[in-house]
Amino acid sequence: MRKKLDIAIATSEIVPYSKVGGLADVMGALSDELDKIGCRVTIFTPLYSSIDRKRYGIKREKGLNPQGVTVGRSLKSFRLFSTVKPDTNIKIYFIENEHYYGREGIYTEPETGKAFKDEDARTIFFNKAVIAAINAAGLKPDVVHCNDFHTGLIPAYISLGIEGGGLLEGTGTVFSIHNIAYQGSFEKDFLAKAGFDPSMFYPMSPFEYWGKINVLKIAISYAGIISTVSETYAEEIASSDEYGYGMEGLLSSRKRDIVGILNGIDNDTWDPSTDVLLPFSYSATDLSGKANNRNRLLKKFGIKAGKRTPVIGIVSRLVDQKGFDILAEAFDDLMELDLTLVILGTGQQSYHELYGDLAARYPGRLGLKLEFNNGLAHLVEAGSDFFLMPSRYEPCGLNQMYSLRYGTIPIVRETGGLKDTIDNLTKKAGRGNGFTFREYSPGALIAAIERAVDFFKDPDTVDRVRRRIMKQDHSWLKSAKKYRKLYGLAVGKAGMELTRL
Repeated sequence: MRKKLDIAIATSEIVPYSKVGGLADVMGALSDELDKIGCRVTIFTPLYSSIDRKRYGIKREKGLNPQGVTVGRSLKSFRLFSTVKPDTNIKIYFIENEHYYGREGIYTEPETGKAFKDEDARTIFFNKAVIAAINAAGLKPDVVHCNDFHTGLIPAYISLGIEGGGLLEGTGTVFSIHNIAYQGSFEKDFLAKAGFDPSMFYPMSPFEYWGKINVLKIAISYAGIISTVSETYAEEIASSDEYGYGMEGLLSSRKRDIVGILNGIDNDTWDPSTDVLLPFSYSATDLSGKANNRNRLLKKFGIKAGKRTPVIGIVSRLVDQKGFDILAEAFDDLMELDLTLVILGTGQQSYHELYGDLAARYPGRLGLKLEFNNGLAHLVEAGSDFFLMPSRYEPCGLNQMYSLRYGTIPIVRETGGLKDTIDNLTKKAGRGNGFTFREYSPGALIAAIERAVDFFKDPDTVDRVRRRIMKQDHSWLKSAKKYRKLYGLAVGKAGMELTRL
C-alpha cells in the first residue's frame, strides 16, 4: 500500500486568510488539491492583524506551548492558533506574535509603501517559529515545502541540524521560487542574528552575496529540490542573467535539482457559468452572457465601442515587470487602430500618473481604474474580447488561464508561463489559443495586437475559438499530481524510502 505523504507547507500568505500577490492564490489552491489526492497537508503561516479570527474559526492551541525563538540576543515568544481549512482535512497553524504581526501590512508599511525596517528580524523569526511549531505539534513531515525567501532559511536549518532543524533529520525539503526578483538581501550581521556561525560568511559561500546575506541564495544552496512555477521560467532563471537576477550561476550548478511545474487555476472560482461576481453567466455552449458582460464593462469604464471594435482588458500591478513601459511607448500607434482598452490595477506612482494622462488624452478609448477590485477583475476577464499581458518576465501568470476559461483570447509575450500556456492561433484558427510576440519592444507588441484586431473582424471564427479555448484544462489537478511526485523525489534525497508514486 502506498505511503500517505505528510507535507508541511510554510508560506507567508495564503487565501482566504491573507493575500498580497499570486503566492497566496497558489498556496490556497495547491493545498486543497493535494488534500483531494490523498496527501496529509499541514500549513504554517503568520497570524496577521488583518486576519479575522472569528470569521475563520481561528482559535488558540491551548495544549501546545512552543518554546520561544531567538532573534539575535532577544528571545521572541509566540503562540499557536489553528483552524481547519473549509471543505478540507487541512489544518492550518497560525503563528501569533504581536510585535511582528500585530501591525498593519504584511511585507510593507501601507502608509509609505516601503519595506518594514525590521524585515530581517521578521524573516528570521518566521523561519525559526515554523520549525519550533512543527516540533511542538509533534509532527514528523516527510517534506517541508518552503515558498520564496520568506521561508528560505528552513532548508538550511534542517540540513545543518541547527535551530530545531535537528529534530527533523531525514525530512525532505522543497523550495519554490515564485518570483526570483524578490530575494531577501540583508546586512552581514543577519547571519549571527539567524543563528549561523559567522565563519560561514566568506566569498562564494552560500551565506555571502556581494558582501551581504541573500536568503534566496541560502535556500537554493540547501534545499533538496528546487521548484518554480513553469518549465520555461525554470530554464530562463538558470541560463540567463536577464531572468536569473544574479542567481543564474548557482541555479545552473543545481540544474538537475530544478523542476518547473505550471500553476493551475481554481475552476470553481473561475467559472463563467457559476461566477457570482458576474452580472451575466455564460458557457461555451451559450456565449450570449459574454456580450452582456461586455456592455456592462464598457459602462463601468465609461467607454462606448461598437460590436466590432475589440475591447482589450488588463488586470495587473502597474509595475515595470508587467510591460507597462513598452505599452506606453506603443500607445499612440495603438490608438490609430480600431480598439479600446480597459486597465484595472495599482502599482508604481509613475505609471499611475502616466496612464492617467493617457486616459485624459484618449477619453472613451482608454478606461482606467487605479484600484484593487476583485469583482471588477472578474468582469474585465468576462467582458473583454482580448486580454493583454506584455510582461518583461512572468514566472507563471494566472490571468492568461483565467482568460481562456472565460473565452477571452490572450495576447502575451513569450516568456515564462505565458510561453508554456499560450500558442499562436493559426490562420484558420484550428489550433492555438492566443496571440504571442517574442521581442520585448513596442513594435513587437503593436504587431501582435494588429493581428488580434484583424482576427476580430470574423465574428464566427472568434466565437468558434472562444468555445474551444474555454474547454481547455488548466486546473490544479495535473499540477498537484506533479508536486506529489516531486515530494517523493525530495524524500528520496533526504535518504528515506518511499513507495514509488
